[in-house]
Amino acid sequence: MTSSQTVGVVVIGRNEGDRLVRSLDSVVDGLRPVVYVDSGSTDGSCEAARDRGVTVVNLDLSLPFTAARARNAGFERLREQSPQVEYVQFIDGDCEVAAGWLEAAAIALDQHPTVVAVCGWRRERYPDRSPYNRICDVEWRMGQVGETTHFGGDVMLRASAFAAVGGYNSGVIAAEDDELSVRLRQANSSILRIDHNSTLHDANIHRLSQWWQRAKRCGYAYAQVSSLHGAPPERKFVKEIRRTWLWGVLVPLGAIALTPFTAGLSLLVLGRYPLTALRTILGTRKRGFSWGESIPWGLSCGASVFPEAFGVVKFTGDRLLHRQHEIIEYKGAQTPIADTIQITGR
Repeated sequence: MTSSQTVGVVVIGRNEGDRLVRSLDSVVDGLRPVVYVDSGSTDGSCEAARDRGVTVVNLDLSLPFTAARARNAGFERLREQSPQVEYVQFIDGDCEVAAGWLEAAAIALDQHPTVVAVCGWRRERYPDRSPYNRICDVEWRMGQVGETTHFGGDVMLRASAFAAVGGYNSGVIAAEDDELSVRLRQANSSILRIDHNSTLHDANIHRLSQWWQRAKRCGYAYAQVSSLHGAPPERKFVKEIRRTWLWGVLVPLGAIALTPFTAGLSLLVLGRYPLTALRTILGTRKRGFSWGESIPWGLSCGASVFPEAFGVVKFTGDRLLHRQHEIIEYKGAQTPIADTIQITGR
């Protein structure tokens, strides 16, 4: 059985409020080394972490913030204070580790020496509070059990393999896990998804504008990671980029531009979007999801190409003009931890 000291945890966050409290409480056991990396919180996050005996790293805010940079900083501190750690669990401050996950993931790494990363199923804490939360809950369950090509931010990694590839690429603003997955696989290692819930996530998306920003960030991530790993044989996100340019930019603009010359018939091509949504809804139902899950997911897939196009265009402009890549935020502020403590009487 893998001991608590063999597994270390790195939590990252900024102004996560009571979500961070749940996150920390799910991994602190008095024995396991835990590092929290804070990116300029003003809600008492650092104090809450220290109160639980967690090592706190304050990220240098003079440099552009990315989740990748925060995770690297946490990993470095973890290795400094606990060099015996063999496996490291990364988790965002809006996630709570599911019961039994750390043990199950560590056992999987023990049993499969060529596996360097183990992921499971992320689930939403409040999927019924908004259709956007439900979209996220479906998204987290779209993978397959067994060997896979990529993982998300709540993953357990073999520390030696992570260090060998240089950790995360700190300049990647989103999909940094996909980028790291490519380099780990290129080092002749494999990634495994096991049939076990890994974390409870709190997306906290309640407005269309938040969904739009999240999808825009996805498009930016496609473009940035594809610029790094789009060449053969990987061709990472090349298909997604082509789809975005075609259906998010060229087809709608072309259909509108040709309207005067086609008596409006060119607009019929726009029927592809609701058809895509319908096809996705039916396909998701066949996979066992409910109508309540399949409908918002299908509508999101049918429409997301437009905000994704804005993200791709933004990355293209940033690259041509040599502008700094900056994170695209979509979440609102949380209740300060001090207020939460007062309300709950903790």
